[in-house]
Amino acid sequence: MEASNWTTLHPSNFILLGIPGLEAAHVWISIPFCSIYILSLLGNGLLLAVIKTETSLHEPMYLFLSKLALADLIISTTTLPKTLCIFWFRDQAIHTNACLAQIFLIHSLTTMESGFMLAMAFDRYVAICNPLRHSAILTNRVVAKIGLGVVIRGAVLLGPHPFLLKQLPYCRTHVISHTYCEFMALVKLACVDTTVMRAYSLLVAFLTAGLDFILVVLSYILILWAVFSLPSKHARHKSLSTCGSHICVMLVFYTPAFFSFLSHRFGHVAPHIHILIANMYVLFPPMMNPIIYGVRTPRIRQRALHVLGIKPS
Repeated sequence: MEASNWTTLHPSNFILLGIPGLEAAHVWISIPFCSIYILSLLGNGLLLAVIKTETSLHEPMYLFLSKLALADLIISTTTLPKTLCIFWFRDQAIHTNACLAQIFLIHSLTTMESGFMLAMAFDRYVAICNPLRHSAILTNRVVAKIGLGVVIRGAVLLGPHPFLLKQLPYCRTHVISHTYCEFMALVKLACVDTTVMRAYSLLVAFLTAGLDFILVVLSYILILWAVFSLPSKHARHKSLSTCGSHICVMLVFYTPAFFSFLSHRFGHVAPHIHILIANMYVLFPPMMNPIIYGVRTPRIRQRALHVLGIKPS
């Protein structure tokens, strides 16, 4: 009897519904989703190949960018294949351990992405506000330590999430109204008080993405202050152009991320709208990051064309 009760409260599988209310359109929705996934794989794969093979790009900004591209690849591959299986084959079951692994990878890697973006903002701050000491401050050893620190922070702070979720009893249902497993989606299915767990999740979110965002904004305020203090119009334009791609990428990442996070906890958004935004949060940045950097960074653009065998006009 106790074994049966444990199985009921701790199911071996969860059921992912996809996008409730839009089931009839799942096949059509899968077309842009699949296209975004392919573009993400190609774009980030090309970006990694360009940075790896071009020694002139072995600088702090591009090294952080390569780590961002790798995180993007893993996030896309963690979510999209299962989502497409739901849309195409109605393969909605996901093993509990696979679900918990998906939660850990999504949340820890997006936390790492936020950290890498902060590192890139710091790199731009040093390059523009203290250019003569840039190479002395951001040495290869310092860059490696920053990268390791970002990875450890994401793994340690988000590591407890799957273990906490595994202990929860799910007596209401094991059906998740989503295209992938998400921390709050499982918390809402539990039939015990999860106030402490929700508070921990909020604290982690503030200490990672929230704090990173504040520091990124502060960095760019200082950068813009320094840029507009430059006497040369050409120097101002060059500095702003260099920062433009970073600002675009950060807007693409933080806007859907904060919308998804806040609407899940405090908002009253239609379920299908929330799920679509939540998917944009894990799909859109991986697709846009290589496009933005490829278009706005001449060194990456030229090398990418060379790798593809295209002669620049």
